[in-house]
Amino acid sequence: MQTIQPLLEKAQQAGVSIRTLPDAEKQLLLRRLAAVILIQSDAITAENKKDLDRMPDEDPKKDRLLLTEARIRDLATSLEAIAGLPDPANVLLLERTLDNGLLVQKKTVPLGVVGVIYESRPNVTVDVAALCIRSGNVCVLRGGTDAFHTNTILVQLIQTVLKEFGVDENAVQLLPTDRNLVTEMLTAVKYIDIIIPRGSEQLIEFVRANSRVPVIETGAGVCHTYVEKTADLQQAATIVTNAKVSRPSVCNALDTVLVDEAVAADFLALLAPQLQAYGVDIYADPIAFGILQQQQYPRLFAAAPEDFGREFLSLKCSVKVVPDTTAALLHIQHFSSRHSEAIISKDTAVSERFLNEVDAAAVYVNASTRFTDGGVFGLGAEIGISTQKLHARGPFALEKLVTEKWFVYGNGQVR
Repeated sequence: MQTIQPLLEKAQQAGVSIRTLPDAEKQLLLRRLAAVILIQSDAITAENKKDLDRMPDEDPKKDRLLLTEARIRDLATSLEAIAGLPDPANVLLLERTLDNGLLVQKKTVPLGVVGVIYESRPNVTVDVAALCIRSGNVCVLRGGTDAFHTNTILVQLIQTVLKEFGVDENAVQLLPTDRNLVTEMLTAVKYIDIIIPRGSEQLIEFVRANSRVPVIETGAGVCHTYVEKTADLQQAATIVTNAKVSRPSVCNALDTVLVDEAVAADFLALLAPQLQAYGVDIYADPIAFGILQQQQYPRLFAAAPEDFGREFLSLKCSVKVVPDTTAALLHIQHFSSRHSEAIISKDTAVSERFLNEVDAAAVYVNASTRFTDGGVFGLGAEIGISTQKLHARGPFALEKLVTEKWFVYGNGQVR
C-alpha cells in the first residue's frame, strides 16, 4: 500500500537546512525565485492550461485555478514583498537573569513542518512555500488533482532554486493527490507540526474532524454588507457591486446584502443596474423581491432559507431587507462565518456599534470586504484567512508562522 511516510521523513530532516539559512540568504533566495517564475511564465501557463482544459467552464473554481500572465507577475511581486519583510523567527521576546544566576531568554522559532491541504488555487503553492522559507519552516503541500500540472511545475521551480542556494529541496514538497493518503497526513503527528486546510467548507470540516495534528482553520467566507439608513446610497451601491463582482470566486467576496427598509427602495434602484451589468443572480427576500420586480431585474429569484448563510463563490448573492441595525446584527450573528463583514453608514455611533458587536476576523466601515487579503494588508501574502481565534485570526501570514522557545543558560545551577 502506498505511503507518504518516506516523504514526511525527508521533510522533517530538511528542517535544519532551512532553519539555519541566514536571513540575507533567505531574502536572496526568494528574489531569485521571483525572477525564475517570471522567466518561466510561458511554461507555467502551458501547464496551467492542461489543468484548465479538464475543468468545465461553469465550475466556480476555474477562476481560482487560472494563472494569467498578470497573476504570475503578481506572484513574483508577492515574493519580492515577502523577501522584504522582517524574519519573524529568532526574535528575542524576553530576557532576564534569575536570582540563582540563570539567564533566561524567550525567542520566536519556526513552527517546524507545516502541512497545507488546498484545492484549485496554484497561487497557494507559491505563497505558502515563500512564507515558510522566509520564516524557516518546511512545508508539505497537498494540492488538488484539478491543479496537478500547475502545482507540479511550480514546486519543481521552487526546488531548483532551493538547490541553487544549498538548501535541501525537501524543505518544499508536493505530496501525491491520492485521497487515500490524506488521512495519513492528518495523523502524522511524528512528522507534521501543524495542518492548515484551505478550500471548501466540506474540506475544512473533514480536516477538523479527522486530524490528530493541530489545525489552524482558514474558514469559508460568508460575507455580509449592511446598508444602514444614513448611508450614501451611491457609494453603497458601488461598494456592494465591487464586493460581489470584482472576483466572485474568492472567500472575501460578498454573499448577502442587508438593507435598511427605510432606504431599501432607493438603494435597490441604484444597485440593480450595476449588478445587472455583470449578470448577477439575486436571491431576494419577499420585500426585496417586490422592489426588484418593479425594477424589472431579469435575474431575480425568491430566496429560500438556505440562500442566507450560503457562500456563493460565483455571480450570485442574496438580499434581505431589515427593519433596523439590531435586526441586521442578529442576522449576521446567526449566519456569519466570522470572516469579513461591512457596514455602509454615515452614523458614527452606529458604525462603532457594528464594529464592536460583530464577531468576525475583519470588520469594515464604508469599504468593500474584498480588501481582506494578506498582500493588501501589507503581509506580503497569506496562507489563508483564519476564522478561528487561537494563534491566528484574519490573514494568516508570515508573523504567525512561528512559536516560542525558552533558552536557559547556566553555570552549574541545580535545583
